[in-house]
Amino acid sequence: MASFVLLLKEMEGEEKVIYKFGPNEMVMGRIELNKITRKFVELDPIPDSNISTKFYFARAGQKLSVCFIRENGIFPDRTTFES
Repeated sequence: MASFVLLLKEMEGEEKVIYKFGPNEMVMGRIELNKITRKFVELDPIPDSNISTKFYFARAGQKLSVCFIRENGIFPDRTTFES
């Protein structure tokens, strides 16, 4: 099974970055990465009871981890998780 998560940067500061995440631009939740503590928080779940927000939240977190660690903290305005 293939998976796809769209991430759109909402804001970035010294201590945190916030992205919208979801299967498409019409159905999105919000995730925050605290750059200091390296912890993720789901600010808003995906607003569709037929979609598993945990699935998308986990993959959004994986993608942001890659940006933070492998990409030296470069967070693009728009990115995706695909597998």
